[in-house]
Amino acid sequence: MKVEEKFQIIEATIKDVPLILSLIKELAEYEKLLHEVTATEDILTKNLFGPHPRAEAVILYSDDKPAGFALYFYNFSTFLGKPGIYLEDLYVRPEFRGKGFGKVLLKHMAKIAKQRDCGRVEWSVLDWNKTAIDFYKSLGAITMEGWSVNRVAGDALINLAKD
Repeated sequence: MKVEEKFQIIEATIKDVPLILSLIKELAEYEKLLHEVTATEDILTKNLFGPHPRAEAVILYSDDKPAGFALYFYNFSTFLGKPGIYLEDLYVRPEFRGKGFGKVLLKHMAKIAKQRDCGRVEWSVLDWNKTAIDFYKSLGAITMEGWSVNRVAGDALINLAKD
């Protein structure tokens, strides 16, 4: 591992919501999807720290500067009979890349999964992001061949939910 700088990973708190939103937007810009971001600080506050939190986040600091984050939630494997962690976002800011921080965040997620008796950690990666795909494979991740992500959102979700 190349991590040469002092780092720490902390669980996000409500005071981190503006930073989390900023990191989400940076990630979306990198993925050329900024136009799809509709999250606001209020929405994140409700869903990360409200009465029924839907997800959790950790923030990676390098020499006291925010270097990246991971945002995740539980899914469930009926085959394993156990929960899993779905890693919605993992992002390292450009100036901190190539130093091993992505691996540090994924190792942290693996430790959380083990501590919470989860059977796996899963995530999606854009098919054009060869750098990320190669990195994930180097850590032992496998691409789920034969599986496709499906999504119902927006008007399709509204229509499907109608009686």
